[in-house]
Amino acid sequence: MTLAVNTTLIVVLIVIAVVVIAALLFFARKRREQKLEERRDEAGEHRDEAQTRTRRAEQARLQAEEQADRARKEQEGAQAAEERAREVDPDVDESS
Repeated sequence: MTLAVNTTLIVVLIVIAVVVIAALLFFARKRREQKLEERRDEAGEHRDEAQTRTRRAEQARLQAEEQADRARKEQEGAQAAEERAREVDPDVDESS
């Protein structure tokens, strides 16, 4: 009878150990999947921020180009006005 009790006890302990190990593995896998999902979410947020910054940078670049075009046109207008002033000014020496 002692042998049967010892054998039964060993089998029960082995079953409990297997169940505990299986539970630990299950929860470890769930935790790992949860961490991966959190990292995916974080990566998505970083991508969204990068896209937003890229759009803002592109808008700023376009505005800078437009401002540079306006400045060039204004400069050309100023030069044209200066030339007209020289053409009309009787005090300007035309030989120089």
